[in-house]
Amino acid sequence: MNKAISLALLAAGVLLLILGVSASKSLGSDISRFFTGSPTDKAIWMLIGGVVLLIIGLAGVLRGSKGD
Repeated sequence: MNKAISLALLAAGVLLLILGVSASKSLGSDISRFFTGSPTDKAIWMLIGGVVLLIIGLAGVLRGSKGD
């Protein structure tokens, strides 16, 4: 995997994590948490997507540095 792509995935993962945390603390998420006990689906999917992209990007950066 190209190192630039790995870095882009890493940055996108961090961004999604930040947005997911922000969305989980929003008013809509608070209302959803009050009625269902969990934050909104959007917040959960952003957190999951952020973690996945972060892991893929980190793996690509670490794997790419061994070969260089």
